[in-house]
Amino acid sequence: MNSSPHLVQPDDAHNRALVDNVHPTNWVNPQPQGKYNLVVLGAGTAGLVTAAGAAALGAKVALVERHLLGGDCLNYGCVPSKAIIRAARAAQAVREASDYGVHVPGGFQVNFAEAMGRMRRLRAEISEHDSAKRFRDLGIDVFLGEARFVGRSSVAVAGKQLEFSRAVIATGARAAEPRIPGLAEAGFLTNETVFSLTKLPPRLCVIGAGPIGCEMAQAFRRLGSEVCILTDGACILPREDADAAAIVQSQFASEGIRVVLGAQIVKVEIVDGTRSVIFEQNGKEEHVAGDEVLMAIGRAPNVEGLNLEVAGVVYDKHGVSVDDRLRTTNPRIYAAGDICSRFKFTHAADAMARLVLRNAFFFGRGKASALVIPWCTFTDPEVAHVGFYENEARQAGHQVVTYTTNLADVDRAVLDGATQGFARVHADKKTGRILGATLVGEHAGESIGELVLAMTRNIPISAFASTIHPYPTQAEAIKRLGDLSMRARFKPWLKKLFTSYFKVWR
Repeated sequence: MNSSPHLVQPDDAHNRALVDNVHPTNWVNPQPQGKYNLVVLGAGTAGLVTAAGAAALGAKVALVERHLLGGDCLNYGCVPSKAIIRAARAAQAVREASDYGVHVPGGFQVNFAEAMGRMRRLRAEISEHDSAKRFRDLGIDVFLGEARFVGRSSVAVAGKQLEFSRAVIATGARAAEPRIPGLAEAGFLTNETVFSLTKLPPRLCVIGAGPIGCEMAQAFRRLGSEVCILTDGACILPREDADAAAIVQSQFASEGIRVVLGAQIVKVEIVDGTRSVIFEQNGKEEHVAGDEVLMAIGRAPNVEGLNLEVAGVVYDKHGVSVDDRLRTTNPRIYAAGDICSRFKFTHAADAMARLVLRNAFFFGRGKASALVIPWCTFTDPEVAHVGFYENEARQAGHQVVTYTTNLADVDRAVLDGATQGFARVHADKKTGRILGATLVGEHAGESIGELVLAMTRNIPISAFASTIHPYPTQAEAIKRLGDLSMRARFKPWLKKLFTSYFKVWR
């Protein structure tokens, strides 16, 4: 029996239901019955997809998880964050209702505790899909406990030894914790603890301006916190298209979010009972006060305690080393997800898990580098991207032509009052093949898949000119990109030729 229950705070009915699903305290680990075709270490997205896929094919599978099944996505990432973002968007919609002729008499009030309670309830409901019982019912031996390699083809967990023909390391990553003087003593939040809050912090200081920092900053601001983002960079969302980041930063300013760029964090102190983040900007020392400090500066791989050296698996500060087919330096062992990929997204982990199954058991030669992986930052407006940015495409040797459609020119965006955004495609000048794309808008994450499919199937951007989109929709912006590519082919000499042709028909 597992004797180390993992509780999720706060201790309420929803979180107890969550734990009952993803780390039941009365769970009894099975007795290993011979050699496994596959042992999976880690039950986040990559681990669950790999285990379920192998079991569905008839393989004998063991799944090991030391903490909570479902991993970051279910417990600390996609699921809780999007529930909170949805609540925050509802609050913002009420604030903006008068712009649409809808007036709320007497104003309104955000109940943070109710919003968080809704998140916990929905997370608990979704957790049934990732539950230990469900995976046991799929024919998988589920082991709860710390796993460590005891040989090149064996793993020990909770006093039992599991022999395997193949193994997959899918232990994921966690929030990186920088060495900032006074930070640990003052206390701070990460994505693993921020969703345990039951009271709205009046002032929230966010350190880091990547996707997690920006999403949470905007959500908490809309729910009622005063928010300040500190970043050592020259802009927020530094990975994204500069025009896209500028639109989001402008939106932040309109909502009253303070953004401090070029901030070098010096230390964190407790001053008069509240946290104070001291930073340097342009050679001058300043500070910002916060009732809570959220650290959002990246991820660190979960490699500790796995005894990877014994298994002959090479790793470093970035995670487990793999080749393009996701094999580690031990040919029996593969890796998938955040533990080995720069794309730390749930959908990337899913795709890599499927690739591992093909390569590990069916002599597949699929390459991770061939995967077309999009991503989306769920701020408002959303920023979605896939493939190359323009400078990357040029550095890769492509002749690039870029097409951009502003949402201000798209009827549905105008009607929705959502004109801050654009659709942009970088294409090969000769072939029209899409090299990369960025969408900024209310539904960017929902719309990017159309361009991902085109890239996956080598469909040129011109094909969208003849792809009928329902009118009026914001996705028409993508069709307009196709129109732009077709018009670019219409050279002046061709227009003269057609002019002469049409004179005949007068």
